[in-house]
Amino acid sequence: MTRGTLMAAEMDEQPAVLRDLQRRREDIVAALEPLLARSLAGVVIIARGSSDHAAIYGRYVLELAARRPVTLAAPSLHTRYRARTDYAGYLAIAVSQSGHTPEIVDVLESVRDAGAATVAVTNDPRSPLAGAADAAILLGAGDERAVPATKTFTAQLAAFALLAEALGPVPWTSAAWTELAEQMETILADRVAVDPAVELLRESDGAIHVGRGFLFGAALEGALKMKETTGLLAEGFSSADFLHGPIAVAGPRRPALCYLAPGPVVDDVNEVASGAAERGAPVIALEMPGATVGHADVRIPVPGTSEALAPLLHTIRAQQLALALSLALGLDPDAPFGLSKVTRTS
Repeated sequence: MTRGTLMAAEMDEQPAVLRDLQRRREDIVAALEPLLARSLAGVVIIARGSSDHAAIYGRYVLELAARRPVTLAAPSLHTRYRARTDYAGYLAIAVSQSGHTPEIVDVLESVRDAGAATVAVTNDPRSPLAGAADAAILLGAGDERAVPATKTFTAQLAAFALLAEALGPVPWTSAAWTELAEQMETILADRVAVDPAVELLRESDGAIHVGRGFLFGAALEGALKMKETTGLLAEGFSSADFLHGPIAVAGPRRPALCYLAPGPVVDDVNEVASGAAERGAPVIALEMPGATVGHADVRIPVPGTSEALAPLLHTIRAQQLALALSLALGLDPDAPFGLSKVTRTS
């Protein structure tokens, strides 16, 4: 089998996976209603790896919708330090593509026993995680055989958007939702858009991925995909954190990839691009109409949509970039050395 075939095929399935979730939108929200009927104190999200990056996106959309605090769990507090936290009134959301990571299942059971209502976001309806939760949002992405998560990750982002709609007002329209799958198809059909960035990155010794707000999780995921598929040292940052010291790592052989969409944080990401350029770092901009980087060496276009839904599109561009760069380096992104599909942390 040709290198990268599995990853590319699974990336191409993302519009269909999203359309299936959209079709099940009302049923998913209805299944959550019994859990949301009680007074909500806050939300805690339990995840690791790629799912943790989806959870960071979830923190933004859920807190805006619910107007309640949303936090990310520290699993080792439960599995190693045996924390006795009171979760009465909380909604706990555990996210795992496989639903088989023991640590995530154990933490969900722990917070459920401590009073939380529980939801599993998973691809496997028969998984231990789905069985441990009061309700499950099934991603319906089908088997994912390539090691790097692609279609299951964007499905997790969509699941968080659906959860937000169940919790309160959201910063997007129904029209924006319905346009997403077609916009995904537009990106997937435009594979050559990342080629100039690949030529720049193949000579680098690492890369910096920077976003803020809704796109922070997408930047983290983009860096992870690049690490997984190429072995390059790629790191994701919030633009706010990057300016507090980490900008020192930017340089001629370490490009800055900036994730932008029109909104309140676009100037912050532009400030990082300016600072990186001053240090001699090439700047690659994953940008939407109305949100551009003045110092970009390479521009990768992303179709316009609500800033809050932009991560589903920027993520696909980052997947394309990781896939193409891996192949350009003579590697197989389907099966990166030393990695497996399920990491069984406990």
